[in-house]
Amino acid sequence: MEAVLHGLPAAPPRLPGAAALIGLAVLLLAVVLLATGRGAVAIGPAQIFRIVVHALGLGNRTGFSDQQWAVLVTIRAPRVILAVLTGAGLALAGAVTQGLFRNPLADPSLIGVSSGAAIAAAGAIVVGSAPALHLVAPLRLAVVSCAAFTGGLLAVLLVRRLASREGRTSLPAMLLAGIAITALAEAGIGALSFVSNDEQLRNITFWRLGSLGAASWPLLAIVAPVVILGALRLLRLSASLDAYALGEREAAHVGVDAQRVKTIAIIGSALVVGALVSVTGIIWFVGLLAPHVVRLLCGPGHRLLLPACALLGAILVTLADLAARTLVAPAELPIGMLTAFIGAPAFLMLLRKRRRWSE
Repeated sequence: MEAVLHGLPAAPPRLPGAAALIGLAVLLLAVVLLATGRGAVAIGPAQIFRIVVHALGLGNRTGFSDQQWAVLVTIRAPRVILAVLTGAGLALAGAVTQGLFRNPLADPSLIGVSSGAAIAAAGAIVVGSAPALHLVAPLRLAVVSCAAFTGGLLAVLLVRRLASREGRTSLPAMLLAGIAITALAEAGIGALSFVSNDEQLRNITFWRLGSLGAASWPLLAIVAPVVILGALRLLRLSASLDAYALGEREAAHVGVDAQRVKTIAIIGSALVVGALVSVTGIIWFVGLLAPHVVRLLCGPGHRLLLPACALLGAILVTLADLAARTLVAPAELPIGMLTAFIGAPAFLMLLRKRRRWSE
């Protein structure tokens, strides 16, 4: 009311928790059906249902063509599932990182996981010019993915080690260490780009722009368990993060082990983001934008914020990947470029509106 009296737009009404989660879940289902059916080979919802039923061994192979079966089962289904996992994991890790640092501008990249993965992947791409790795493309992809995952985890462990003293981790020190490690990694990537040939430089550039084109069932079998287990552990931090928002000492007074919360949040986020970035490259703004939108709609409580962020992140990345593979078909746009183009202006608009609501 006060905002209206002063001629300012009122803040949007907050949705009840159950309604928000149900609405986001229904929207995600609709987006998944849209992304699964759109492409060079059109597949309707009824045909998707028949193919899924037949794949489960519960129906006959009728109502769809062999081409639709092959496209859905071998190409689109694993890609859409990877998009859902990527969006949910990045958004959830972003919300946890913001809760941990008590800063809405925080992002998982602050703890060094993205920069560590990037320099390790760049190193693997340059070293991957060996003839043995050129013979088999899946082997080259596996080497780059393993290197990126390892590099991301090592960077986070190094940042945490630099920020720890006598068994306690200082978040301001971790922030500064993360910035330093990120700058060092960028310098290393610049050096690797300088000594690489044209093909290697192009591969490094495209990896850093992000893509879900490598999605496959064997890849999901490796990545999905890590992401799902890490995400489930992060979701259990909701009550601790609510208490932690009051301050580290205040959280200790109500029985929250702040050091344990830091460790679980940092390692869990590193596992989730590291596993995803290792196979998709860097995808911007999902972990930063999704928590802001959910806070505006549902409030700051982490019990609702964390699962809602996961659903919204899955929606955003699935839509972005649909646009990436259909806007300039048969070519494909880098998904990280799309999320940055869309996410950055949207984030700035949210910041501007939020400032007006708070004045």
